[in-house]
Amino acid sequence: MKIQVLGSGCAKCKALEQNARDAVARNGIDAEVEKITDLDTIMEMGVMMTPALAIDGIVKKAGKVLSADEIAAIVNEAV
Repeated sequence: MKIQVLGSGCAKCKALEQNARDAVARNGIDAEVEKITDLDTIMEMGVMMTPALAIDGIVKKAGKVLSADEIAAIVNEAV
């Protein structure tokens, strides 16, 4: 599984990336966390507001910093 954090590198984007890494570590999730900063790629994925979270290329949430618990819940739904 690949958890993708989409954003330009702003503070909120960095917070979402850290929360995604925390969710993986705390919950024993077998996933790779990938940071996507390329604006063309972000727009191709249909994201207009960052930060955004995608699981295996499917955008799940955009425009909000999710907590580690919220991310873990989204990942569990995706499995």
